[in-house]
Amino acid sequence: QVQLVESGGGLVQPGGSLRLSCAASGNTFSIRTMGWYRQAPGKQRELVATIASGGNTNYADSVKGRFTISRDNAKNTLYLQMNSLKPEDKAVYYCNVNRYQYGGYYSDWGQGTQVTVSS
Repeated sequence: QVQLVESGGGLVQPGGSLRLSCAASGNTFSIRTMGWYRQAPGKQRELVATIASGGNTNYADSVKGRFTISRDNAKNTLYLQMNSLKPEDKAVYYCNVNRYQYGGYYSDWGQGTQVTVSS
């Protein structure tokens, strides 16, 4: 299993920036893809961005050009740089990893960090 701890959320004005971090511990050697998801009140959890072990990235259309996902494999840490934030970006942001272990794939989630965009 992998334990994930997110940080960096908070309150920011529209147009502002935040940087989320997700520190992984445990069986980190088994991690393959890492990603950020978010869930707004009354809505389903949705993909924000993912990054594969080789560095390939994927973004939701709603955040392309504004958010950047990156990972530091040496530190077992995932990042999400969020620029030009909009009120609709308000949500709880969750870190996710997909692992390959014991011949199968597994998924682990962090506890989430709140991002609020408001003037």
